[in-house]
Amino acid sequence: MNFPLYFSRKIAFSKDNKNNLSRVIIFIGRLSVALGIIVSLITVSTGFGSKKAIKERLADFSGHITVKSTRSNSSYNTSVLDKQGLNIQKIKALPDVESVQKYAMVTGIMRNEHNFAGIIFKGIGKDFDSVRFKKFLIAGRTPNVTEVGYNHGVTISQKIANDLHLKVKDSIVTIFSKADQKPIYRKFEVVGIYRTDIKMIDEQFVIGGINHVRKIQDMKPDDIGGLDIFFKNVNDIDSDFPEIEKLIGYKNYAEKATEKFPQITDWISIFDTNIALIIIIMLIVVIINIIMVLLILIIERTNSIGLLKTLGASNSQIRATFINYTLIIMVPGLLYGNIIGLGLLLLQKFFGIIKLNPENYYVSTVPVDLNPIAIISISVGILIISALALIVPSYLISKISPVKAIKYN
Repeated sequence: MNFPLYFSRKIAFSKDNKNNLSRVIIFIGRLSVALGIIVSLITVSTGFGSKKAIKERLADFSGHITVKSTRSNSSYNTSVLDKQGLNIQKIKALPDVESVQKYAMVTGIMRNEHNFAGIIFKGIGKDFDSVRFKKFLIAGRTPNVTEVGYNHGVTISQKIANDLHLKVKDSIVTIFSKADQKPIYRKFEVVGIYRTDIKMIDEQFVIGGINHVRKIQDMKPDDIGGLDIFFKNVNDIDSDFPEIEKLIGYKNYAEKATEKFPQITDWISIFDTNIALIIIIMLIVVIINIIMVLLILIIERTNSIGLLKTLGASNSQIRATFINYTLIIMVPGLLYGNIIGLGLLLLQKFFGIIKLNPENYYVSTVPVDLNPIAIISISVGILIISALALIVPSYLISKISPVKAIKYN
């Protein structure tokens, strides 16, 4: 029989705890553990959720990886993608690739009697994944592009629609300029309105037919300005990036979604620091409270410690007994903390109760990522670290004299 475990369970479940100081001490210990679990769960789930949501929004709008011509550099006016060494079929055949779609871009100005807006016109082809884009739509649809002739429908952002007082089915004139040539005017019909909550996207991008860009940029009918590559899992970007680079030719280059907007990437990286800092603070608070609980329980049960020593129990056995006792006290706190924490997170996940300003946070509601591994790791980690932290203060037991302890009242 494991004496320390047996005796610690007898103490923990003893009815005597209900009528003495132990009741208050146990409540404080469990409360601190529960609060630590709740705060840690919320911090990790919302922190990782925010990183994932922003990353997915960036990727789902413009591709997890984008392929462009080296002649495009950082310009939004895309140059023709070089076909030498470019193997689109092999890219599509990669196991992690879900779809590949072509595009071409050109800058312009939308203008009406109300206002004007500088835009980036992203021309899409017939392979455009309208189902993936649907999550961004708040009204209407995306253009039905067949690449036969010119499709005059465009999908604009809610920001541009508000600035120009536009709604679905309204018409808008767009001006495209070319060096040493007269401006080119195009009249479009608004067929849809989208919102990504990413300010740099919503302020600029308009979705339309690729043939308009080909005409404006003097491209051939089968020329493209770039490729948007989508993976089955956004986390595959880094691992598959080298393989993509091998299949695009040396005159083209690949760019990750997270590299297109470095200011957002830098902002996202702050989450890791904040999450680590909050977890450390909560862990320190829990450990301090649990150590206080252990010390008070040792002082309260000095007579019992003296009696155990008199009966032949070693210091290590008694230390193990009180450490087990303290950990048993923690278990209900872990349980209630997980129930309350997960309950709050589920409410936020399904009902989006807490809102955010997308101009500052790039999402309109607090996103939640319920990762089972992270949830289990928090509880197990707190339990293990607390057990290790209790070892040093438990040595106070070895200082207690059996004779004095029995007389202690």
